[in-house]
Amino acid sequence: MKRKHITSISVEEAFRNGSTWVPTDNPSEEEIEARAASDPDNPPLTDEELATMRRVNLGSILKKPIYIRLDPEIVLFFKWQGGRYQSRINAVLKEHVRNAIKSGVGPLPEVTPARPARPRRPKS
Repeated sequence: MKRKHITSISVEEAFRNGSTWVPTDNPSEEEIEARAASDPDNPPLTDEELATMRRVNLGSILKKPIYIRLDPEIVLFFKWQGGRYQSRINAVLKEHVRNAIKSGVGPLPEVTPARPARPRRPKS
């Protein structure tokens, strides 16, 4: 998200605007560890569990691949700005949808995530 979309306000201003947000007690690292260890529903991960974890690219699961034909000047415009041009095209389309919904076009339809790719079989 670009910095121009980030707004910083004071706690006092937030309360004047009707916020029900309550500041935390700013616990120390030891207190955070103790609270996490005492939570029976969500115990902290062990070093062994952390070592077996891997990063997952949610974009491949949450985004739906499509084929779309665009005018050459549209593609050139986004490619001219550098890499990840498809992500920028997606951001522009997403903003258009949000503005349309705000203007009363209608609610966003229910979106079901794309089905995760099947695990690949090991080569024999």
